[in-house]
Amino acid sequence: MGMGGLALASLFSNDGLMAKGMDSSLGTALPGLPHHAPKAKRIIYLFQSGGPSQLDLFDYKPGLSDMHGKDLPESIRGGQRLTGMSANQSIFPVAQSNFKFQQYGKSRTWVSELMPYTAEVVDELCFIKSMITEQINHDPAITFMQTGHQLPGRPSMGAWLSYGLGSENQNLPGFVVLVSKNAVRDQPLYARLWGNGFLPSQHQGVQFRSGKDPVLFLSNPENYDGNDRKEMLDYLKDLNGIQYDTYGDPEINARIAQYEMAFRMQTSVPEVSDMSDEPDWVFDLYGEESRDPGTYAANCLLARKLIEKDVKFVQLYHQGWDQHGNLPSGIKNQCAKTDQATAALIKDLKQRGLLEDTLVVWGGEFGRTVYSQGTLTADNYGRDHHPRCFTMWMAGAGVKPGFTYGATDDFGYNVTQDPVHVHDFHASLMHLFGVDHEKLIFKHQGRRYRLTDVAGNVVNDLFT
Repeated sequence: MGMGGLALASLFSNDGLMAKGMDSSLGTALPGLPHHAPKAKRIIYLFQSGGPSQLDLFDYKPGLSDMHGKDLPESIRGGQRLTGMSANQSIFPVAQSNFKFQQYGKSRTWVSELMPYTAEVVDELCFIKSMITEQINHDPAITFMQTGHQLPGRPSMGAWLSYGLGSENQNLPGFVVLVSKNAVRDQPLYARLWGNGFLPSQHQGVQFRSGKDPVLFLSNPENYDGNDRKEMLDYLKDLNGIQYDTYGDPEINARIAQYEMAFRMQTSVPEVSDMSDEPDWVFDLYGEESRDPGTYAANCLLARKLIEKDVKFVQLYHQGWDQHGNLPSGIKNQCAKTDQATAALIKDLKQRGLLEDTLVVWGGEFGRTVYSQGTLTADNYGRDHHPRCFTMWMAGAGVKPGFTYGATDDFGYNVTQDPVHVHDFHASLMHLFGVDHEKLIFKHQGRRYRLTDVAGNVVNDLFT
């Protein structure tokens, strides 16, 4: 009866005959979800791995010119912890940005000369300049930002949304991951960052790669056709059904759902990955690298195609922002690879009417220090990790456009107005999807878990 119910639910769901409220393992929302009317239907999260320097991109501090080269006042640092990479420095010389800032748009938002394309869309963006995190090193900080906890093993954001809200496309995963092939590999990325943790396994992110096979092991082996595969899956389903009847393990049903999704993806993945139908003006908008599959620009374009197919969560990872030394040249190269495509995504979504219910997020795991790590020269400096304040932005789907929230001190070292903790950010993101972060829970090993752990407040001032 369990297998029959699964098959029947799948048929009803595909035909639109079943109301929301079924288990999300069948692709539909959990009972009672969404908790309130959502403003976002889907999300593209542009994760900039390594910690972009807010002081060289968005958090303009003109007063640093008077302090350049001088030791950071102890009253500003306040005895806060440092990483092992700069803790032994005898002085902490303030480093003003090498780059010029201007105000753009009706919102008069300050943006660095490194981001000329982003400057064109600032009136669509909602900047949060008062982000704070608890983690000072990359691995726990990235894990914290992606899963709500600094230790591995928790479900990722995408897995939580897939579990709670299900998927509107039966032929593609609800959670897709894209990793730039043209990035500087300064910090490793792990599959657990988009993993399902203790949630059912069909909610983990599926990584799409560049090349002939976007999803590993999806294509049929040589001399093995679709009929053979379908026959194999039918027999495998029967065997798994016997195992489920014997043990009652719900993960068996999750495994069956994954096999069946993989079979459907043999057709849907090549179709959505095919860029041949995109006109030249689209490639010109995203930049020349958008013609090269797997680059950041190409992944931004693919992200748009995926959300057009109702993929709920598309996560892009772009490495290379960890600039402890030679920051001016390093960050310039990073912006050259990402700025145009990022802004193009905003423009493209808006002109297609998709920005209204698609949330776009840009940001890393923490910020960078105002003082130089290592030697400060007239034209070169580095910056260490800084969890006390950093900048992120969101766009679309109910967030205030042309708006800046929060502020930092004159050194860009401490938050002085409206701090937004990582848990607050997660709570706010879930709220946009109609989810009360305190109610979407999963009981595991005797404890009830949620994305925001035991904290988090929705920042309503960010919303229209």
